[in-house]
Amino acid sequence: MRNFGRKAAGWRAMGMSLACLLMLAGNSVVIAAPATYSGEAPVASQSEAERTEALKTALAEVVIRISGDPGILANGNVAAAVAKADKYVLQYRYQRGTASADPADSEAAPPGLVLVAEFDSNAVDRMLADLGVGSTSAAVAIDTTPTEQRIWISGIRSATDYARGLGYLSKQSLVRQSWPMEARGDGLLVRLSLGSGLQRWLDMVDQEGVLRVNSSSPPIEGIDATLVLNP
Repeated sequence: MRNFGRKAAGWRAMGMSLACLLMLAGNSVVIAAPATYSGEAPVASQSEAERTEALKTALAEVVIRISGDPGILANGNVAAAVAKADKYVLQYRYQRGTASADPADSEAAPPGLVLVAEFDSNAVDRMLADLGVGSTSAAVAIDTTPTEQRIWISGIRSATDYARGLGYLSKQSLVRQSWPMEARGDGLLVRLSLGSGLQRWLDMVDQEGVLRVNSSSPPIEGIDATLVLNP
C-alpha cells in the first residue's frame, strides 16, 4: 500500500507539473515558427570548409525530398543553385549520429558528427519555381489555405517529454501554430494550424521520427489523428 501511495503521489505531482506548463503555455503569446526545410549531412569536423560542403549536401537532400525527383541534381541549374546553399540556410547545429542496431556492425566505428541545417522553405520553393522544376514541391509544400486539426499525442510521461513534443511542433516546417489544450494521463491534446492537409503533414512527421502516427482517422470525436512520442 505504501508503494501504491508513493506511485499515486508521483503521478499527481507529474500531473500538476503538466498542468502548470499548460497554464504557462496558455498565458503566453503564440508565435508562428518560421517555415523551414531540415536537411542533414555527415561531417568530419566543425571546420568552415566541412560546413560549406555539408550545407550543400543537406540542401541537396531537401531538394530531392520535396521535389520527389531523385535525379533532379542532374539539372545543371539546380546543381548550381544547391552549390549556393549558404543563401538559403537559416540556422544549423551539430549532433552525433545514431549508432547502428545491427549486431553485424558491432565492430564498426562509433557514430560520427552530423550537421543539421534548417533552410528557408519559401526561398527554396521560389528557387525551384524559378528554375521550372518545382511543380511537385509547389503542390505539396506551398498550401496557402491553412487547416485546423486536433491531435492527441501519447507517451508524454514527464515534463521533459512535454517540452520535447511541443518543441518539435514549434519547429516543424508545416506547423504554423500549435496550442496545447489538455493533458490527461500520458497524453496531450494539441490544436494545430497547418500549412497543408492533415495526411501530408502526418506523412512528413512519420519520416522525421520524433512522433509516430498511430491513427490518421481515430474513432474519437474531436480528434483528427493520434500520435505517439518516440522514446
